[in-house]
Amino acid sequence: MPLANNRERILVFDVNETLLDIEALEPFFARTFSGGCSMRRWFDQQILYSQALTLSGRYVDFGTLAVAVLKMLAQTCDVHVRDDDIDEFTATLKALPPHADVAPALDKLAGAGFRMVSLSNSPKESSEGALSQAGIRHYFDEVLSVDPLHQFKPALAVYTETARGLGADPARLRLIAAHVWDTTGAQAAGWAAALVTRRGNAPLPWGEQPDIIEPSLLAVADRIVACDS
Repeated sequence: MPLANNRERILVFDVNETLLDIEALEPFFARTFSGGCSMRRWFDQQILYSQALTLSGRYVDFGTLAVAVLKMLAQTCDVHVRDDDIDEFTATLKALPPHADVAPALDKLAGAGFRMVSLSNSPKESSEGALSQAGIRHYFDEVLSVDPLHQFKPALAVYTETARGLGADPARLRLIAAHVWDTTGAQAAGWAAALVTRRGNAPLPWGEQPDIIEPSLLAVADRIVACDS
């Protein structure tokens, strides 16, 4: 049944890959690694080691980890990464463009009266900068980060503390993300979830599924307006 007030549902957006297009890093990887190691391999390792740190009770910020994983990948691929390569990588990472469907989708949701916040593994300052340069910061009431908790998504504490910080019952929250590991964490905390199956992402055919699964953020927005208003 639709909620009585569309602002009863708070929409929480993942940032990297959900809103911002990490494929903008592909030219850097193609040039630096000569096709030997892909951007996807780096990103998968980034997520793997962020979760390994959380499981082992350790923490370093996401940007620092991104460079460390890049250097590790270079060593395994027998590639020498120079300081100017690192500078190019970090500059590109800070200037990721939004996917083409992001602004229209956020316009639709804002017009429908939804409160929207972002929640990223990156530090708040990094997310603020990335969303601002992408021209979409103004859509979000708050820019939230895992950084104060020193735990990465999908640690359950990230979602429970986010709900507490927003002063909202978990059932009022809906995560919108391109990653099953993220929607899994949110649903475990009692949130609703919407999965955007960006290129390279798909549902996991096991366990509880997001009630919205669509190939674009605009299609997700249409479903949210229909389901959550």
